[in-house]
Amino acid sequence: MADSATSELSPRSDPLDAYSAAVVGAVERVGPAVVSVYVGSAAEAEQARGGAGSGVVVTPDGYLLTNEHVVQRVQEARVAFVDGRSVPAVVTGRDPATDLAVLRAQAGSLPYARLASDGQLVVAVGNPFGFESTVSAGVVSALGRSLRSRHGRLIEGVVQHSAALNPGNSGGPLTDAAGSVAGINTAIIAMAQGIGFAIPASTAQWVLTEILTQGRVRRAWLGVAARDRPLDLRLVRALGLTVARAVEVLSREAQGPAAESDLRPGDLIVAVNDEPVDGIDALHRRLSRVPPGTTLTLKVVRRTHLVDIALAVREPP
Repeated sequence: MADSATSELSPRSDPLDAYSAAVVGAVERVGPAVVSVYVGSAAEAEQARGGAGSGVVVTPDGYLLTNEHVVQRVQEARVAFVDGRSVPAVVTGRDPATDLAVLRAQAGSLPYARLASDGQLVVAVGNPFGFESTVSAGVVSALGRSLRSRHGRLIEGVVQHSAALNPGNSGGPLTDAAGSVAGINTAIIAMAQGIGFAIPASTAQWVLTEILTQGRVRRAWLGVAARDRPLDLRLVRALGLTVARAVEVLSREAQGPAAESDLRPGDLIVAVNDEPVDGIDALHRRLSRVPPGTTLTLKVVRRTHLVDIALAVREPP
């Protein structure tokens, strides 16, 4: 009996308590850096019941990340903090290809969060439907997903998670249990439950660095119009190709890099610097790894022969 009573009175470790403590701790660390983003004039913003989206401050001097689609039509916005402060913000740069934008809040001594990623537990903090500082928790469902941006370009390495997202969460942080920003929430699937997507911290850090150091996100550009094209299997075997699809060049921009090379309409790009290319998404992936000004070697099928073409890529106009 005594042993039974002692057992009933002794404290026990509850996994739910540990889970709750982790979520609360993460929110306490990142919460002060999360903002509601308002677009339009300052007067309209102050009167709005809900922001256009959410954002998170990621540097001590007030630079913050949000989604590009939240601020796509404006150069200035207003951001509101959980402590009640509301300050103007300027759009410093935007990258539609990753649906990310960088703003700078016009105030000093602002709380900020760290861009990093670790662990499976994630917490989404944002402004869904105008309800500020709303928190939802979940787990990382998958890493390395691909998601197509509104402009058609493939976003690589997307984090899929189960934290509930709603309109207004766009641009808000997805944090790990340590309170670091593991990603920037960007999309939900209509009618689905428990499926949300975030641009990973590594991509957000790259976009932030490009905008702060270069004033824009630099990407290599070939200067062609192209489409995916299946290859004749007989041609694949005859040329010893490792891909069954290629990128067909339809036309060249008059002042583009391709027009200054031997690349011609009708050529089928099958590799870049000896890395196989089986479609436009793969070509974008290869180009994203090289800075403008780099000379690439394209391997193309021209009629029934393989041809190597040197081409110096540069930024699009």
